[in-house]
Amino acid sequence: MNTNCQECDAGITLESSTEVNEILVCPDCGVELEVTSLNPPALELAPMEEEDWGE
Repeated sequence: MNTNCQECDAGITLESSTEVNEILVCPDCGVELEVTSLNPPALELAPMEEEDWGE
């Protein structure tokens, strides 16, 4: 399954073991992407996690 990075448009191949909601890293630009669909394959920029300063 092939799709493209939402940030730099690089081609990304999803392995057969890839699951929805899995976080991948683009091999070209290094941005984190979340798998939102497998059929058809789709990626979105992963949500940024906020720091938890022990609160």
